[in-house]
Amino acid sequence: MPRFPRVPLFIVVALTLAAIAWLVVGRHQSAERPRLEPIPTAVAANAVVTHVVDGDTIDVRIAGVVEPVRLIGVNTPETVDPRKPVQCFGPEASAHTKALLPVGSPVYLERDAEARDKYGRLLAYVYRASDGLFINLELVRDGFGPVLQIAPNNAYEPALRAAEATARQNDVGLWHTCGAPGVAATPSTTRAPR
Repeated sequence: MPRFPRVPLFIVVALTLAAIAWLVVGRHQSAERPRLEPIPTAVAANAVVTHVVDGDTIDVRIAGVVEPVRLIGVNTPETVDPRKPVQCFGPEASAHTKALLPVGSPVYLERDAEARDKYGRLLAYVYRASDGLFINLELVRDGFGPVLQIAPNNAYEPALRAAEATARQNDVGLWHTCGAPGVAATPSTTRAPR
């Protein structure tokens, strides 16, 4: 019978506390009415940004454990997926998320129906704790990515779709520079940023 290495007690305790914290966040969220606009004031943080992976994925520390988080409802152009080329407006979307959520930023994560995606990332709506800015909505509103709704995680779909329609109508962000999402980043497919 194979022997498994002993896991230090502090790791077991940290993982247990992280799981409890995530369950509490999910239960607290489900009792609230969905917010359709940014919260006008600061909110209590339940995580801290440790790294911005790209425009729609961040790493956060929750109760001492670092977790990858995929922002629900927005799909920014690719910059780090090894299976895809860098897409038009991807570097700009990544830079914008880094500007909105610098490393060390306290954030409030709000869950929807599913806790994780098929890659094991936490799925969340992300609010900047200092002022309640709804990051997912801000990215769509400013044209850094189109809406990506995957049921049953659709609490804010109407607000996100309205923000995308406004960004497209006003020809901002990737809608102006690339013409559409998913375009490879080449000189012939880009226009001057607006």
